[in-house]
Amino acid sequence: MPIATVNPATGETLQVFEPLRGEQLDEKLQRAADGFRSYRRTLFAERALKLLAVAEILEAEKRQFGSLITTEMGKPLKAAFEEVAKCAWGCRHYAENAERLLADEVVETNAARSYIRLEPLGPVLAVMPWNFPFWQVFRFAAPALMAGNVALLKHASNVPQCALAIETIFRRAGFPDGVFQTLLIGADQVPSVVADARVQAVTLTGSEAAGREVASAAGKQIKKTVLELGGSDPFIVMPSADLDVAVRSAIRARTVNSGQSCIAAKRFILADEIAAEFERRFVQGMEALRVGDPMEETTAIGPLAMESILTRLDTQVRETVAAGARLLTGGKRLDRPGYYYAPTVLTEIPRNSPAYREELFGPVASLFRVRTIDEAIALANDTTFGLASSVWTQDGVERERFIDELEAGLVFVNGMVASDPRLPFGGVKRSGYGRELGVYGLREFVNVKTVWIQDGPGGEGRPVE
Repeated sequence: MPIATVNPATGETLQVFEPLRGEQLDEKLQRAADGFRSYRRTLFAERALKLLAVAEILEAEKRQFGSLITTEMGKPLKAAFEEVAKCAWGCRHYAENAERLLADEVVETNAARSYIRLEPLGPVLAVMPWNFPFWQVFRFAAPALMAGNVALLKHASNVPQCALAIETIFRRAGFPDGVFQTLLIGADQVPSVVADARVQAVTLTGSEAAGREVASAAGKQIKKTVLELGGSDPFIVMPSADLDVAVRSAIRARTVNSGQSCIAAKRFILADEIAAEFERRFVQGMEALRVGDPMEETTAIGPLAMESILTRLDTQVRETVAAGARLLTGGKRLDRPGYYYAPTVLTEIPRNSPAYREELFGPVASLFRVRTIDEAIALANDTTFGLASSVWTQDGVERERFIDELEAGLVFVNGMVASDPRLPFGGVKRSGYGRELGVYGLREFVNVKTVWIQDGPGGEGRPVE
C-alpha cells in the first residue's frame, strides 16, 4: 500500500509520501550504527533528562498530536489525547527507574568478584502498527533508549505523519543524531533492513502474518525478535460478578479505539445465570454509543482506520450470520462517507464461523453462554490466540482457577485489560512472544553479560562435575 495519510472519516487522501530508496535508506542505517557507538556511552542520568524532556513535549502539545492521530487513523479525539498522555507517563516511568532496573547484579561464586551486566545491543528496528500510532512506538522506544540502544521506526504506511512527528519529538528533546529515526519504507523493504548487519534486533506489533514474515527474516540472520500479535480476548462473567460494573466495563473493553485493539475484549463468555440480563444491558449500551466524527470529543465510535479493515470486518460478520449466528444489533457498514461500522452484537455463534475462530478488529462483540467454570475456561482457551483475558467474579476459588488455567499473557480480575508501563505486556501461543513494558520489556534488547574476576596471579573456575 502507498505511504499516505487518508482521512478515515471521509476517505480523502491528504498527503502521499515517497519511500526511502537506496542511498537514502543506507545513510539512515549508517547514522544509527554511528550514533549507537557514542550513545551507548552516555550516562543514565543524561538519557533520563532527555526522556523527561520528551514527556514534557508530549504533555504540552497533546492536543496537537492527538489531532494528528485522529486525522490519520480515525481514533476518537478524546482517546487520542489520552494516548499521548500515556506516552508521557511511559517516558517518565523509564526515565525514573531504568538505571535501577538495569544495575549490575552481583552473584556470589568462587571468583573474587562476579556479576551480571546488562548492555545494549545496538540499532533495533521497530515495525509498528497504526491502531495506537504513538503509544505502540513510545512503549518500545522509552525502554530501548534508556537501555542504550538506538531505534529505527518502520511505522504503518497509513500513519506517516505520526511517524515523522515522533522523530521530531525526540530530536527536539535533545537526543543525538541517529538515536531515533523514522524510516518511511514499504513493507516490501523490511526484509532487507532486517538482514542488514547494522540492525541488531527487531520488534513487531501487528498481525500474525506480519509476525511470521519478520520473525522468519530475522531468524535467518539469527537476530533477536519480540512479537506482539493479535488477540481474541475472553471477557468472562460469573454469577457472583457485580453486573452493573461488568456490563459498563464490557462495553468500554469492546469499543476502545472503535474496537481496533489487540487487547480489546472480543469474546464475552457468560454464566447461564446472568447471561440474559447481561445480554439485555450490553445490547442496550452498544446501541446507545454515539458513532460519528472522531474530531468531536463526544464521539464514542469513530471510523475504522482503513477501507480494507471495514470490508474484512463486514465479511466476517456476514459469514458468521450465514453460518447460523444470531444478530442482536448492528451488523452493517453505515451509509455515510468514511469507514464506519455499526456497533454489533452476535450470539449463538457456531464453531466453524469467523467470529469463533478469527480476530474481529472493529466494534463487534461475540456473546457465548456456559453452564460451569470448566466450560468457561475451556471456551476461553479454545483459540489460537493467548494475549489477554478479563474475568469477573467475587469467588476466591474461581479467581485462582482462572489465574492458573487461562492460557494468556495477562489475566485481569474484575477489571478491564489495559497496558501499564510498570507491568510486562505480551502473549502466548499465536499472540507472539517476548514482552514489552515493565522490567521484562526493559531487558529484552540487552546483552546479559556474565563477568567473572579473579584477583591476583590468576586461577581457574570450578570444574564441571
